[in-house]
Amino acid sequence: MTEPLIYEISSPGRTAVALPDVGVPEVELPKELLRKDLDLPEVSELQVMRHFVNLSHMNHSIDSGIYPLGSCTMKYNPKINEDVARLPGFANLHPLNDEAGSQGALALMYHLQSWLAELSGFEAASIVPAAGAQGEFAGILMIRAYHLDRGDHKRTKILVPDSAHGTNPATVSMAGLQAVELPSDKNGDVDLNALRAALDDTVAGMMITVPSTLGVFDTKIRDVVRMVHEAGGLMYMDGANMNALMGIVKPGELGFDVMHYNLHKTFSTPHGGGGPGCGAVGVNEKLVDFLPGPIAEIVEEAGEEEDAPLYGLKMPVKSIGRLKAFQGNFGMHVRAYTYIRIYGGEGLRDVSRHAVLNANYVRAKLRGVYPMPVDRICGHEFVMSGHVEGVEGIHALDISKRLMDFGIHPPTNYFPLIVPEALLIEPTETEDKATLDNFIDVMKTIAQEAKDDPELLHSAPHTTPVGRVDEVRAAKQLVVCCRPIPDYEPQRTPSGD
Repeated sequence: MTEPLIYEISSPGRTAVALPDVGVPEVELPKELLRKDLDLPEVSELQVMRHFVNLSHMNHSIDSGIYPLGSCTMKYNPKINEDVARLPGFANLHPLNDEAGSQGALALMYHLQSWLAELSGFEAASIVPAAGAQGEFAGILMIRAYHLDRGDHKRTKILVPDSAHGTNPATVSMAGLQAVELPSDKNGDVDLNALRAALDDTVAGMMITVPSTLGVFDTKIRDVVRMVHEAGGLMYMDGANMNALMGIVKPGELGFDVMHYNLHKTFSTPHGGGGPGCGAVGVNEKLVDFLPGPIAEIVEEAGEEEDAPLYGLKMPVKSIGRLKAFQGNFGMHVRAYTYIRIYGGEGLRDVSRHAVLNANYVRAKLRGVYPMPVDRICGHEFVMSGHVEGVEGIHALDISKRLMDFGIHPPTNYFPLIVPEALLIEPTETEDKATLDNFIDVMKTIAQEAKDDPELLHSAPHTTPVGRVDEVRAAKQLVVCCRPIPDYEPQRTPSGD
C-alpha cells in the first residue's frame, strides 16, 4: 500500500504545534501581507513526524548505500566534521566580529590556506570562492587579469579539451573569453597536434582536468604545460579530481599556474543540495597578487610572552576582488580543516591510493562484461559504455534504472559526452571490498538480464516508490506542491508500492 498523502489524513481541528502566548499586544497585519486562504493540512504532530520520516526513507544517501557517481566523489562525510563545525566558538561567531575576537577562526583559515597550497605545490591559496564553479571562475579571471596587467589585450582564448568538466567552457564564457575545444587521442590524452595548431598569441591559457573525466592521467601533461607556456599562456588545472593525486602528485610542480579544489569532493565537506560549499584556489608566484580576497595572514609573529601569532585579513594588491560575502563559507573551512588534521599527510596520501585502488579493482572486474573505451589504468574513476555485447536496444539509462532495484544509486550517465552510452563510475576510497564486490556482482547480473530478459531493464525500476518517470513530461509539468494537481497520476510500480 502507498503511504497516504498528508492532505488525505487532514481533519479539521487537528494541530501539530502548541504556540505560547504572544506576550505582546496583538495588532492587525496589513491586508496586503495576508492570504485569503492558506490551504494547509490539519494534522497532528505524530502525523507530521511520520510523514517526513517516511519521505526521508525514500531518499538514497551515502549513509544508506553506495553512491558511485563519477566525477562527483559522493563519499562518506565523517560525522566528527559536523561536530566540530557546530562547536559554539565556530558556529556562533558573527562574521562582523572584529579580528581581535576572531583569532581562532582566522588561525583555522590561515592554516587551511597553507595546507591546501602545500598539498598541491602552490605558493598561496584563497578559500573564499563558494563552490567549484566559482573557483573555476576565479582562476580564469586571474589569468585574464594577469595578461591585462601586462598590457596584453589580445589574449582572449582559453583551450579546453573535450574530456573536461562541462563547467569549464561555461566558465570561460562567463569570464568574457572564448573557449576553443581540443580533441582527445585514442588513449584519452590531449591530441598534441591539435594543441600545437591551436596555440598562438591570442591564447590566454588552457583549462585541463587531471585526471580527466575519462578517468585517466594524461601521460603527456608535461608536454602540454610546456607548449602552452612557450606560447605565452597560463595553465589552469581543474582540481575537482584532486582526490586521486593527494600526496602523490603536486600540480604546482608539474607547472600549473592555478588550480581550484572542490572541498566537497576531496576534503569531505557536504556535497550538493544547493547549499554552501568551497571552491578554494591555489596559485603560483605569478598569480599571488591576483587572488580573490580576503586572505588570512599573520600580521604579528608570536613574541616571547605570546603563545600564538596575531592573525588578520588582507586583500591582495591586484586582487580580482570579492567573490563571496565576508570570508567565504566558513563552516566548510572548519569541516575541511578537521578532515585534514585527522588524516595528516600520510593519511591523505592513503585516501588517494585507496580511491585509485578501488576504481581499478572495479574496472578490472567488469572488463569483458561492458566495453571500456579507454582501457588502461585509471585514476579514481573510470568510464565504460552502457552496452551489452550481442544485445540491441539496451542503453546506459536502462542499466542505471535497474541498479536502483538493487539499492544502488546509478553512476553518472552520458558523461563524458565523447563516450557513447557513457557510465562514469567512481567507487571512492570510503567503500570496502565487500561493498565493491556486491556492486560488481549486481553489474554482472544486470548484463546477464539484458541478454535473458531485456524488457526487465526497459521497465526498471520495479521496487522504488515511483517507477520510471516520463522525464520530458516531468520537465514540462512540474509538481512542486504537496497536493496533487488535477488529472495528474504519479507513476507507480505494478505492485502499487
